[in-house]
Amino acid sequence: MSINLFDLTGKVALVTGAVHGLGMAMAKGLGHAGAKIVVNERTSLEKVNSAVEEYRSEGIDAHG
Repeated sequence: MSINLFDLTGKVALVTGAVHGLGMAMAKGLGHAGAKIVVNERTSLEKVNSAVEEYRSEGIDAHG
């Protein structure tokens, strides 16, 4: 019997600074737990798009 204590299926997580570093690590953890990720970055749309592609390549439902 498997019990998932950290299931975020159906939830949405807005993660600021999730284009690199700790923000990305936290967003990946939330995404792998089932949350849809919304990435926010104040300096570069290119960084957001690149991060979203990386999340999606890992099977995470991510949006910029």
